[in-house]
Amino acid sequence: MKVLFLCTANSCRSILSEALFNHLAPAGMRAYSAGSQPKGEVHPLALAALGRAGVSSEGLSSKGTEAHAELAPELVITVCDKAAGDACPVFFGPALKAHWGLADPSELAGMPQQINAAFDATVAIIQARLNAFFAAQPTTLSREALQAELRRIASL
Repeated sequence: MKVLFLCTANSCRSILSEALFNHLAPAGMRAYSAGSQPKGEVHPLALAALGRAGVSSEGLSSKGTEAHAELAPELVITVCDKAAGDACPVFFGPALKAHWGLADPSELAGMPQQINAAFDATVAIIQARLNAFFAAQPTTLSREALQAELRRIASL
C-alpha cells in the first residue's frame, strides 16, 4: 500500500507523517509526502523532533505534488489544519482520500522549549493516528470500511 501525505509547504506536518509512517509501517506499506506550494526545505525543527523520537530523517525533502505524478497511491491523506483555506489538493485519481488536520507547529511563536514541545506534540498525534491505522489492518478492510476507519482516526 502506497500512502501520500499532502500539505501546503511540505516542510513540517506531511514530512513528519511520511517519516513516522515509514518508521512504523509493516512490510509492503510505504509513505511519501508532497506540498501544493512546497518551501523547498524541510523545517529544521521537524528534523529535530524526528531525532528526539528516534525516527530517521534520511532522504526527506520538500517537494511539489508533481514529484509523485506517477506514484498511483492507494491512499492520499491531507494534513493541513485549514483545508478549506489552504491549497491542499485532493486528487490522484481513484485513491481513497482522507483529511487528518494538524495545527502547524512551525507557526507557533514563543520560547524554544515551547516550540519544541509543539513539534513533539504533533509527532505524538501523528504516531497515535498511525498506530490506530496499522492496528486496523487497513489492507484487510473494504474501501468503505477503510474510509470509515480513516474518519474515526482523524479525531484522535
